[in-house]
Amino acid sequence: MSFPYKHVLVIGATAGIGRALADRFVQTGLKVTAVGRRQERLRRVREPARKIPAFVESITKKHPDIDLVLLNAGLQRPSDLSKPETVSMDLARTQFEVNFFSVVALTNAFLPFFYKKNSPTALAFTTSNLSYVPGFWVPFYSATKAALSSYALSLRESLRNQNVKVLELSPPAVQTELHDFMGEDTGRKVGMPLDKFTDEALEGFLSGKDQIVIGPFPPAERFLRIVDTQRAAFEDLSKMYRSH
Repeated sequence: MSFPYKHVLVIGATAGIGRALADRFVQTGLKVTAVGRRQERLRRVREPARKIPAFVESITKKHPDIDLVLLNAGLQRPSDLSKPETVSMDLARTQFEVNFFSVVALTNAFLPFFYKKNSPTALAFTTSNLSYVPGFWVPFYSATKAALSSYALSLRESLRNQNVKVLELSPPAVQTELHDFMGEDTGRKVGMPLDKFTDEALEGFLSGKDQIVIGPFPPAERFLRIVDTQRAAFEDLSKMYRSH
């Protein structure tokens, strides 16, 4: 199928996956608007979150042809749950604010704009392989991405009669600054090379898939069974609910 979108807005395009995908979309011939914040500024997300409706109103007036929004910003920090005295609740809340609540707020703000269009539109969420199988060393990050993946399923079903498609991009660990808490030299060697990931992500988007799972850890077959079984069970539950 041909890619139906012409103008991609990438949220969280300062560096890493967001920046790489923005560059690749441009190379593909799409119009791209890229916005983002440095990771250290994401800690102050509560105030910007209150400004999201104004941000969306401003950017959609400036770029009324936006038809795909990639919501990509994220924050990952480790926590040792066996040492409760070291667990920072403020850091846990911040990860939920950045990775989940700000994305929901942006989604709510963009939907009315997309509803008014007569052409295909889409919201794409960057979740994680840890949405399905959590990493115990990053428990709050894993939980935020699981929440976002669950939200994407519910949103997709809720919008089934609308012109807005819901896409989910589920990356493995990728060699970006997301892992800088491990030390820059070590953290940026963790996971799939960024170029390889970006190639596979772009191929997934252009293929028309609404759930793009890349590089699951081995055994990949078992991991993908978890993903497929969850999706099938969700669809069964949704049908059952709608039948009553």
